[in-house]
Amino acid sequence: MAEPGTGVHPRPQLTRDRWFDLSGEWQFSYDDSDVGLTRCWYQNWLESQGVAERAITVPFPPESVASGIGDTSYHRVLWYRRVFTSPHQSGERLLLHFGAVDYSAQVWVNGQLVAQHTGGHTPFHADITDALVGSDEQVVVVRVVDDPHDLEQPRGKQDWQEEPHAIWYERTSGIWKSVWLEPAPATRIEQLRWTPDVETATLRLDVRLNQVAQQPLRLRLLLTHEGVELADSTVSVLRGRASISVRLPQADMSLERQRMLWSPDTPNLFDAEVKLYAAGDKSETAEPIDLVGSYAAMRSIEASKNRILLNGRPYFLRLVLDQCYWTESHLAIPDPDAARREVELVRSLGFNGVRLHQKVADPSFLYWCDRLGLLVWAEMPAAYEFTTRTVDRITREWLEIQQRDYSHPCIIAWVPVNESWGVPNLASSAPQRSFVAALYHLTKALDPTRLVVGNDGWEQVVTDVITVHDYTSRAEVLRQRYGSDAGMIDTLEDVQPGYRTVLLPGMSRDGHPVMITEFGGISHDGDGGPSWHGYSVARTSEELLERYRALVDALLDAPAISGFCYTQFTDTLQEKNGLLTADRKPKADLATLRSITRRPSAAVPADEIGSFDYGDYPPTVMDTQISYGGAP
Repeated sequence: MAEPGTGVHPRPQLTRDRWFDLSGEWQFSYDDSDVGLTRCWYQNWLESQGVAERAITVPFPPESVASGIGDTSYHRVLWYRRVFTSPHQSGERLLLHFGAVDYSAQVWVNGQLVAQHTGGHTPFHADITDALVGSDEQVVVVRVVDDPHDLEQPRGKQDWQEEPHAIWYERTSGIWKSVWLEPAPATRIEQLRWTPDVETATLRLDVRLNQVAQQPLRLRLLLTHEGVELADSTVSVLRGRASISVRLPQADMSLERQRMLWSPDTPNLFDAEVKLYAAGDKSETAEPIDLVGSYAAMRSIEASKNRILLNGRPYFLRLVLDQCYWTESHLAIPDPDAARREVELVRSLGFNGVRLHQKVADPSFLYWCDRLGLLVWAEMPAAYEFTTRTVDRITREWLEIQQRDYSHPCIIAWVPVNESWGVPNLASSAPQRSFVAALYHLTKALDPTRLVVGNDGWEQVVTDVITVHDYTSRAEVLRQRYGSDAGMIDTLEDVQPGYRTVLLPGMSRDGHPVMITEFGGISHDGDGGPSWHGYSVARTSEELLERYRALVDALLDAPAISGFCYTQFTDTLQEKNGLLTADRKPKADLATLRSITRRPSAAVPADEIGSFDYGDYPPTVMDTQISYGGAP
């Protein structure tokens, strides 16, 4: 039986009141001989064919303990089955949603194929109404193919070896994000796209319906802020699309700027209701054809004259690298409250943002970044072979990622490639350079409002921000490399941290902000286990604080640096270089860590007004049992 959904909606920027969660126990089987299609498992489930089935807890991957299986060995083909009762009413359509299935999926309902999707990090859905059978129980079956050895497949940090090695981790196969049912009208709102323009004090909403209706339609937007109406606008829908531009009062945007704009200091959100009506039905009591909830914000981000500007003002970025990986559930969010706890913990360490590394965020994580105030650098999970098939796969999935997440104000930068992963001969290969440049320009064409970093870390082909990964363990070396313009120029052109050229021919520093987007990586295992010697090691909490302070101070004292990203937020499997352990416990005094992170920078000494209350260690973590990490 599908249960009514509670908590954060699995699609928080386009919500309908009625949705039904299909999380929980499903039937499950591996298909190592790949016979399920031939034997029609989607019609004749495997118990009649002498094949063993297991129970799996969705949405956790079978490699994880949280799934109830915990099998990390190689399995290429997976099958899922679930029985449910349809919650839709007469005249409604029933949509079946998948938040993400890694890697390619086929979905049947009552033996009828209703959806196929390729791409392990992005959502898809199907209208399953015509596959339903009366009022009886319905059966959904999912076949997943996720080849562990396919290096042309965007996989991020998922290891292709059987045991995690170096900086790669256990795999996350199959269903690993929300599965849910949604009753909806036949003609409905399919997509919302919010675009703020702070300079003109304008907020634009673009709406797309699922189909071109046979009757004239109108769309109404009600926009409020703190209970005060900002707009009540109605427009006609033409060929399944409509746009509404809301001009905010100039007085509010100037005299009450902090109350209207979104930033980590003031994460102001506007609440929205979007209603679809028949054009001729204009009475006050008319029932809408469709009604969805949403939210938006006014926020700008740009690179200008060697500085990063947030809402038109210089802003120093204090990011931490977050892989959003949990020991018990891998890339899947372990419980409904985990996303909020993650955001609260990052803020409690004094950071104003995260570089979300090699993972597409769960929408609930982005929702809490929007709601609580945390900047996000969004990064495409990498493939590791450069072929025409890789180009096709990455491009298609990257488009879907931007479509899903375009309206989140927390996202300020898109990063299609990291450290030349998947383009290993970037410096010498014209096709690989063209691919990185194409991803940059494609991203800019789809979203000109955000920063784009073509290849984070080194070998810059084209970028809005020059980013450097520098894991030197000596603070004096950081000061020498970035503490002056002369040192910076020498570093970018000659030093080549990581033994990689920072700027490829045709790319210069002129007019580009510079950020150190990976540094630190200080390993410390507070439990006394074997240390991970990736970059440098601190033997005690006190030594960790001393080393962290020295490295952060060196970058905060550098007037030419626009921000940094420390590696990393938590330990992740064999990597023991987190400021927190894998179960989210601080390795050193939290207040001291926060004071180090928050010290004013030489580059933008007045970038923070002081209104940002980072608070203490979140009570939601300290006072409750952590389901994925043992006792608090």
